[in-house]
Amino acid sequence: MPARPVLTRLDRLDRVRLRLLAAASGALVVLLALALLGPNRSTPDTSSPVDLRAKSTNPVTPGNFTGYGFDQCLAPSQKAMDAWLENSPFLAVGIYISGNSRACRNQPNLTPTWVSTQLAKGWRLLPITLGPQSSCVGRYPRYGAKIDPTISNVSTDSYAAARAQAKAEVDKAVAAAGALGIVPGSTLWYDLEGWSNVNNATCRESALAFLSTWTKRIRNRGYVSGVYSSAGSGMKILDDARHAGRADVIIPDHIWVARWDGAANTSTSYLRTDGWMPGRRMKQYQGGHNETWGGVTINIDRNYLDLGSYYPAAETHCGNVPVDLPVYRKIMPRTKTYRPDPTQVRALQCLLREQNAYPGNLTGTFNTRTRAAALAWQQRSGLGTSTSWRKKDWMNLLTAGARPVLKVGSRGADVRRVQRALRIAIPSANVAVNGIYDAPMANAVTAYRKQVGLPAYGIVQGTTWAYLAGARR
Repeated sequence: MPARPVLTRLDRLDRVRLRLLAAASGALVVLLALALLGPNRSTPDTSSPVDLRAKSTNPVTPGNFTGYGFDQCLAPSQKAMDAWLENSPFLAVGIYISGNSRACRNQPNLTPTWVSTQLAKGWRLLPITLGPQSSCVGRYPRYGAKIDPTISNVSTDSYAAARAQAKAEVDKAVAAAGALGIVPGSTLWYDLEGWSNVNNATCRESALAFLSTWTKRIRNRGYVSGVYSSAGSGMKILDDARHAGRADVIIPDHIWVARWDGAANTSTSYLRTDGWMPGRRMKQYQGGHNETWGGVTINIDRNYLDLGSYYPAAETHCGNVPVDLPVYRKIMPRTKTYRPDPTQVRALQCLLREQNAYPGNLTGTFNTRTRAAALAWQQRSGLGTSTSWRKKDWMNLLTAGARPVLKVGSRGADVRRVQRALRIAIPSANVAVNGIYDAPMANAVTAYRKQVGLPAYGIVQGTTWAYLAGARR
């Protein structure tokens, strides 16, 4: 058996998950930074936010997402990302885009094309910066004080020097994000590594000044502010400041808590339960270790994200025609003793219309025009023809369309299509049609895959779609 490809962490001691913008895009970053900053690098925070959305059609990232993610030193290859998309539980990935303290200084995979490809495939990206660190961390400067100096501890003018450092990091991060096609509205994360002596007032106050400026300026640039740090240091001082209502501290929009307790949630005893809740936390709950999915091994940290709204937008079909039926029944031509359920027929007519397969009115009657459209659909589906509309025809119609990979964290119309089909395939599972791919949904998918002879895990990928469309039960 050939050896599995392994992507290893270059700096396991520091546990730093760093990414370096690809050398090929370096010139673009510089030009974009000059355009953003103009001749004066000390652009005041009252300037208009930079809008780069016209330069990219990429979606905001991570957006609304509740599910699993991973991060690592090097941005994986496309082959690795595809293997993990189809086989792993993860749908979010951390990537380091800027900061002079990065451990992985060469990122051959991290390009605008790589970013747009992952976003199009459904990945949620977590762009991270690792720049100046607290002097209390003890491991920095990593490359020298002129390359990656620590956060200034000079308290003059409310730590003005530390705030100036933060402004510079924001400008570099925004330039890097724009060059990669990471659009405004996305969360940009600052990685502040943990330290032990959190009672050191100098380190605490300089870090808070730095992070406050990071948040203020990131927001001004049109992005969402995120901060990563250990639960017992960076997160604790932010939460204490939030709880105390300190007017001089600007609290980030999202937090990424490093707490390796093995619990896939966003809780930790270091933080109060009311902070950044609901929907504004994620937690790194397991540190560096190897995982293999789809034959590809990567050394990763595991994360659980709970960001944004849990519920997807409501759906309407054909002017509020119900298509989420408790049971999808067989529809037969009308006889003296049998009359098709109008609700079932109207749902069929609506779904066929949405596939441009039925031009008639939504009458709720299984009339000649509806039967002709149903027969034409059966002929195209390859499932055999009949004068009736059968459950296997329902499954095929309900799953018609794109076939993206879906897993815990997926949301929206594609999830609903699978949920409707599963109501037919495994009625005993009582699958809710809500557009939310959660643990119960994953369990239902696992049960279905086992039922039809596929490996039993809770991911909808190409084979799963094909079996559903083929009405395998």
